[in-house]
Amino acid sequence: MVFTNHHKDIRKERKLNIYNAFIKSSLLYGAETWRLTENNKRRVEATEMDALRRSSRISRKNRIRNVTIRQQIGVEETIIKEIEQNQLTWYGHVQRMAEERLPKIALKWMPKQNRARGRPKKNWMEEIKKAMNERNLNEGQWEDRKQWSLGVGQRRKTF
Repeated sequence: MVFTNHHKDIRKERKLNIYNAFIKSSLLYGAETWRLTENNKRRVEATEMDALRRSSRISRKNRIRNVTIRQQIGVEETIIKEIEQNQLTWYGHVQRMAEERLPKIALKWMPKQNRARGRPKKNWMEEIKKAMNERNLNEGQWEDRKQWSLGVGQRRKTF
């Protein structure tokens, strides 16, 4: 791991940069297309918190809440919110594509076989619709990129 004992003198800002560059980017790779189940959400959040705890050298035995650790490090949102934002950004991008493009065809594709017995599993589109409702986004708003990115919560980050 990046944050071992011999890195005690690394400043908080540098640790946050390392977290964003290596850990967070690895966790978010390809997340636009994930179907986020509750189990997957727990696993991703646990991995994120493990990295944050290691960077701040706080053990779970210390019984310090995750919210407190996030505040100490300076991480405002959970990684799940960022995954949802990335998914909505990707959804808007695909919706703006021409109808004959492969990602748009794949997005609209529905399998013809019957489902198994029991309650159907939530699919990716249902999660997108839920995230759109939480952010008061409507169908067709993706045509205006600037308005869509503001609604999604993706504001341009300056360094």
